[in-house]
Amino acid sequence: MAVNQKTNVVRILESKEIWHEVYEYEVEDGLIDAVSVARKMGFDPERVFKTLVTTGKTTGTNVFIIPGNCELNLKKAAEAAGDKNIEMLKSKELLPLTGYIHGGCSPIGMKKDFPTYLEEMASEYDYIIISAGKIGMQVKLDTAELVKLTDAKLADLV
Repeated sequence: MAVNQKTNVVRILESKEIWHEVYEYEVEDGLIDAVSVARKMGFDPERVFKTLVTTGKTTGTNVFIIPGNCELNLKKAAEAAGDKNIEMLKSKELLPLTGYIHGGCSPIGMKKDFPTYLEEMASEYDYIIISAGKIGMQVKLDTAELVKLTDAKLADLV
């Protein structure tokens, strides 16, 4: 698919010579949740993963990547991160902390490297689809490459 603009995510993947495919989708209807995005692109919702940023009582910022058709289990997330209590980061704090906005957050290319956890069912797939760093753009890449690039740990999160 023709891409109008390269994002930081795409630049990083290209610079590291990591195979990927970029997809754009319409956002005019305002539906940017992962399940709607999967439908627009013709992919199964369990293949389109969303990136969630949390704050832990003792661990601070953590990043969780889960299938778009699932909800993050905060108890399991806290356990994976080794924290007693984890909460979702407030939307207004996302951009200054990560460089991304709600609906366009990617685990690749954040302002800082944060502990990252990937839902273990992702290991069953040769590829998954994540945000390319802006609303209206997704990137398909090899699951193992994502794990390596983000230093993600596989965990039961949903």
